[in-house]
Amino acid sequence: MQTTSSFETLGIHEPLLAGIRDMGFEHPTPVQQQAIPRLIAQQADTIVLAQTGTGKTAAFGLPLLQQIDLSVRQVQALILSPTRELALQIAQDLKEMGKYLSGLHIATVYGGSAIQQQMRQLRQGVQIVVATPGRLIDLVQRQAIQLQTARWVILDEADEMLNMGFRDDIHFILQQATQRQCCWLFSATMPAEIRQIVRQFMHEPAEIVVGKQNTVASGISHEYYVAHAQHKFETLRRLIDFHPELFGIVFTRTKAEAQEIADRLMRLGYEAEALHGDLSQAQRDKVMEHFRAKTTRILLATDVAARGIDVDNISHVIHFGLPDDLESYTHRSGRTARAGRTGTSISIIHLHEMEKLRRLEKMLRIRFIRRSIPTGQQICEKQLYHYFEQLKQIDFSRADIQIYLRAIQSSLEGLSKEELIERIAAYEFQHLLKHYAQAKDLNVPLPEARPAYRNPSRQQASQVHEQSAEEWITFRVNIGRAHGLYKASLLQWLLDHTELPRSAVGKLIILDQYSLMELDARADLSSLQRLQNTRPQGLLSTAPEEIFLVKRRPKSRTYPGSQASSVRQDS
Repeated sequence: MQTTSSFETLGIHEPLLAGIRDMGFEHPTPVQQQAIPRLIAQQADTIVLAQTGTGKTAAFGLPLLQQIDLSVRQVQALILSPTRELALQIAQDLKEMGKYLSGLHIATVYGGSAIQQQMRQLRQGVQIVVATPGRLIDLVQRQAIQLQTARWVILDEADEMLNMGFRDDIHFILQQATQRQCCWLFSATMPAEIRQIVRQFMHEPAEIVVGKQNTVASGISHEYYVAHAQHKFETLRRLIDFHPELFGIVFTRTKAEAQEIADRLMRLGYEAEALHGDLSQAQRDKVMEHFRAKTTRILLATDVAARGIDVDNISHVIHFGLPDDLESYTHRSGRTARAGRTGTSISIIHLHEMEKLRRLEKMLRIRFIRRSIPTGQQICEKQLYHYFEQLKQIDFSRADIQIYLRAIQSSLEGLSKEELIERIAAYEFQHLLKHYAQAKDLNVPLPEARPAYRNPSRQQASQVHEQSAEEWITFRVNIGRAHGLYKASLLQWLLDHTELPRSAVGKLIILDQYSLMELDARADLSSLQRLQNTRPQGLLSTAPEEIFLVKRRPKSRTYPGSQASSVRQDS
């Protein structure tokens, strides 16, 4: 149903209306229609459940900006974000919305950037702080910021923060913000951990639900292609070539995979770059600048790195293998079809991922459509048709072209129209035509349907449980809560310095003097050696100089990379 109301009817003051008009906003989205009037009128705890890309930043940003006391330069609002990219995007949006507010000061604090510069900005006085939890706690411990003055605490993408292990950090921050008048919690899903935060820190919160929980945007088409492992990259390349106007994100499991695929695509001449935790903040900013400007057409990213990407007009999201949980699929695919647009979510899978795809289909109540991997002939036809359609749209009436037309026509004299088209096509597409001249069919036939699944007996279920328990290895690290370690900083340390995907990390237990980590034994754990000579962010001076891991409960089974790992083991 099309929205007919306007921002003027929501009770927003003129300076903010002028700002959002400059941003090109015309009509509020459903979440903005429901949330803005209530957040302006009521100083109460509020939960807003809405999918990614529905306009949540303006839904909390406009009411917040309208109520901030611009005459006082002290921290009045905290906005917590799971990633630095999203924090920067929120701060930029708030500044644009509040560009006509005199005296508005916003600080953005996040890891991976010089903390001294952020401390100087805070000392100058700001009303709003947009922060990642780990860096905010670091600043609190350095006494660079006082959270007691904050009247509003806003948790944006709350489920993402919990997925990244920020539970303890959020608890700490909410405990420190003792004078808060209200907490606004924005999330796409409502897992049990969020319910726990609600029970502990929120008082009779109002709840606004836009759309259904655990669902993806209605404007997304879900497609999948089945390919053998050795053909996955070639399948990706064919899909990029088959969609000449594709502007999208390709999700990978690991940082190494993202970089490798980006490098291969760039060597082949594609406008591609990788975004992952091994890049410096300056490099990440440059990659995102290129992507927003569309000088980079294809962004290779991991789930962690891509959280918080807020770029309009993304036409495709491509999963280079399915994620392990439905929340990840929801957030990945939500990068397209934003603000009521349409988009396509493509999964490139192996045959053994069919069961996972069916589970996603059932849990998210969507239908995945199987597509055939394009043949070389289909790709060449699509590219040629697209090129000549673009050629037809070119405006050649400008005078600077006209003066050369006679000479050009003279040089082409003797060529028929068919010969001219043939030569243009051969000149423009010689590499593409050569590559796909002998291209083979990559499609994998599906096996016959299996018998219906039956529930195992209790004994079988017990055996399955025992086997799954054997697939986790517990490591002990010699730093803990007493040294300033939090679960979020431990998780970020792991993901930033190893090849491990988020799905390979199990329970993280932070104790006083040491911590425990469960890691998937089936993963390649050899990259754990990269943790040597590195330290998690935010450690206190009491932390030991040498940080090491000890394999706490060695298992009888072997796993890839176990012999190569330099991690210490108990005798």
